[in-house]
Amino acid sequence: MIRRHELTDQEWEILAPLIPRAVTGRPRVSDRQVINGMVYKIRTGISWRDLPERYGPWQTVYTRFRRYALDGVFTRALQQIQARADAAGDIDWLVQIDSTIVRAHHHAAATSRKGGSTGRTNQNDHALGRSRGGLTTKIHLSCDGKGRPLAILLTPGQRHDSICARTLLERIRVPCTSLGRPRCRPDQVIADKAYSSRGFRAYLRKRGIAHTIPEKTDQRRHRYNRGNRGGRPPAFDRQIYRQRNVVERCFNRLKGFRGIATRYDKTATSYEAAVSLASFLLWARSV
Repeated sequence: MIRRHELTDQEWEILAPLIPRAVTGRPRVSDRQVINGMVYKIRTGISWRDLPERYGPWQTVYTRFRRYALDGVFTRALQQIQARADAAGDIDWLVQIDSTIVRAHHHAAATSRKGGSTGRTNQNDHALGRSRGGLTTKIHLSCDGKGRPLAILLTPGQRHDSICARTLLERIRVPCTSLGRPRCRPDQVIADKAYSSRGFRAYLRKRGIAHTIPEKTDQRRHRYNRGNRGGRPPAFDRQIYRQRNVVERCFNRLKGFRGIATRYDKTATSYEAAVSLASFLLWARSV
């Protein structure tokens, strides 16, 4: 019987081949049972110690989650399901980028000022920073035209969107199911005014990526003041820009996972793994 917040047979069929398996050692808790515990935890936002007993010992679920997070298992699973969709022509490469602020719970903020919980890492390594909402993390997201995540980047909450735009786009990497290079370049990028900068527009033109980004008011005024030296205004298609709500709906679906809407994980590695697992489920439920 499939309970609420657990993997369906179809979702497990996609994920199972990507889970590392131990070939030696004593018998261990079923992989599907443990993954269901991870999904339940991320979906409900409860602490690891409060996991229902049907998922096995909570220490087992947590230890295996950390192992998968450090090994990048869920990131690779997300790329594999993207590759299957791309091979079937199911990805809309009208890519949209944006970011959202996530409040960090005090459990996630239990790191020292000079370092992390081990005393060896800088606080920025955990993607925690100060913004108007207090201690926060910012999720930078690129999604396809159907509202499914393509790439994720975590930064401290005060980091400006335009600074992370290049890094976010360079994280788009959809493998090819046959011989060939992974696809990394969108057909077109839609973004809001936060990404309106000459440097980012030049970067997109250099890569041959069309873009629809509104011009900031002060940038328009400065261009007018320069007269003929100000150059032509950047192209802007209002009809295409109306589709930017797709990325907002993608954020809404991700934040349906309570463990994503509020950050409880101390390390950026664990939180990014949780976001990747939630993103995988969004893809699995759309194919």
